[in-house]
Amino acid sequence: MTHPSHRPGRLGVGVVSAGKVGAVLGAALRAAGHAVVGVNAVSEASRERAELLLPDVPVLDVPAVLERSELVLLAVPDDELPGLVQGLADAGLWQAGQLVVHTSGRWGTGVLEPARRAGAIPLAIHPAMTFTGLSLDLARLNDCSFGITAPAPVLPIAQALVVEMGAEPVVVAEADRPLYHAALAHGSNHLMTVAGQSMQVLRDIGVEHPDRVLGPLLRATLDNAMAAGEAALTGPVARGDAGTVAAHRGALDEYAHGHGGDDVLLAYLDLARVTARRALDRGFLDRARYDAVLAALELTGGTDGTDGKDTP
Repeated sequence: MTHPSHRPGRLGVGVVSAGKVGAVLGAALRAAGHAVVGVNAVSEASRERAELLLPDVPVLDVPAVLERSELVLLAVPDDELPGLVQGLADAGLWQAGQLVVHTSGRWGTGVLEPARRAGAIPLAIHPAMTFTGLSLDLARLNDCSFGITAPAPVLPIAQALVVEMGAEPVVVAEADRPLYHAALAHGSNHLMTVAGQSMQVLRDIGVEHPDRVLGPLLRATLDNAMAAGEAALTGPVARGDAGTVAAHRGALDEYAHGHGGDDVLLAYLDLARVTARRALDRGFLDRARYDAVLAALELTGGTDGTDGKDTP
């Protein structure tokens, strides 16, 4: 078989910087046969990461990376990206025909406009995945999707880069990037918060290994949600078991007072209210059971996003 580096269209790739995402995607592009010609790594952790995932790749300052590269991979925090792109444009470092690819979920290609004005080709490819910065992330790319945004004439380039890394490209419109990213953050980051709160409560009542108790349940729940959507919704709120919900509310209120914090209670109340509303809208709950659940949560009709017309 032909070695990946002998495929047509191989590029010299520069990585800015060797964070968890940049180092992994640089390694994935290298595995696809592209030559990683330089990496920017400032901190000790990023230098170690570059050495692990991009061995023998020279560690360079950003101007040197851009000078060498046909494709520049910008893997920096969202808030840093606009200033970096503009600063490099002000310094005259972007090259005509150079591919400029960023990995931010929030931004589309508009943030790369200073580079585009210099003749560079803008692409946005965001992996919908959480990264450790270790080699195991490379295998995870095979089950990963990337949200991609690019001008229509060069969209196939973005798609091809993602496919070469073993992932699936999903086109996201420029105007939809913030909402796309909000959806991913809501699903992933807030899941982490809920799991952490649940393990905290179990630990505080003496459960020695809360991960063993909660882990199988959460994994099964996520699998069911991905397979069947909200049709798989279970639990006392979805069933309209207002008495159980009231017991939860009382226990969590007592827990909040006894453990010096009410974040678990507030999260439970807010999410239970949203869950009840979605169950009502999808026909899993009738209005009477819905109102009973809200009463158990000490919420009232008319303040919950409905008009309250059917509320007794």
